[in-house]
Amino acid sequence: MTLIKIGKIVNTHGIKGELRLLSKFPYKDKVFINNMKIYINKKDEEIINTYRKHKNFDMITLKGYNNINEVLKYKGKYVYVEDSDITLEDNKYLDEELIGLNVIYENNNKGLITDIERYDKTVLFNIKNNDKNYLIPYNDNLIDKIDINNKKIYIKDIKGLFNN
Repeated sequence: MTLIKIGKIVNTHGIKGELRLLSKFPYKDKVFINNMKIYINKKDEEIINTYRKHKNFDMITLKGYNNINEVLKYKGKYVYVEDSDITLEDNKYLDEELIGLNVIYENNNKGLITDIERYDKTVLFNIKNNDKNYLIPYNDNLIDKIDINNKKIYIKDIKGLFNN
C-alpha cells in the first residue's frame, strides 16, 4: 500500500467537527468524496462523510465525529489516501509517478524530475542534472510523451528550453 499526501488539516470549522484542509492535490474530485477512506498522519484510518469548498479550503467531516472536541486532535496533521483508491483518466498522472523520471530532450538525458511545484495556475518540474537545476513548466504543449514503465518523459524540441 502506497499512501499519497492530499493535504493538511490546518484548523477546525464550527462546532460540529468540520475540518479545514489546505490542499494543492490536482485531482480533488477523485479523493474528496463521500465514503472515501483516508489516513490521517499515515495511521488513523477514517472515512469522509461530507465535503465542500469554502474560500480556498477543502472542508470535510468524518464519519462518527459530530463535535469539535472529537477532531481537535487532527489539527496540524497530514491527510493521505491509498494510491489504489485513485482512478485517473488516460494521460493523467500523480506527482509521485512523475518524480524520478528521466527527462529526455533532443535525444539527451537532461536529468531527473526531483520535485513538482504547484502554484495556482502553474505546475513546474524541478529537474536536477549533476550540478544544474532546471525549472520547466508542466503542460501539454511541452510534453511529447510520458513513459512510466521505462521511467522517461520526453520533452518537445523547443529552442532555449534548456540553456547550457
